[in-house]
Amino acid sequence: MNLVAILHITAGVLLGLGAILVLYRLVRGPTILDRMIASDVLLTTVNLVLCVEMVIGRHTRTLPVVLVLAGTAVFGSIVVARYVSRQALGANEEVQRGER
Repeated sequence: MNLVAILHITAGVLLGLGAILVLYRLVRGPTILDRMIASDVLLTTVNLVLCVEMVIGRHTRTLPVVLVLAGTAVFGSIVVARYVSRQALGANEEVQRGER
């Protein structure tokens, strides 16, 4: 077994372990923000797996998939951030009305 094979196995194990830990947070996350961060990290991990596969295979066939996943992650983060900020804004307005 040469150094390159050891690096491939190490990268696979670390990315797999990271994905398992992120799935745990995705299921157990107490808030929507915890789940959103976990889904972003999971999408990033999937992108890393695809990029490592491209490096190992010496091709760029999966580059469009990587770009679409990255765009989906950014769009999802923006949508959840807007939703949470509107929720917080509504809660602040309710608190202010209750104080008067």
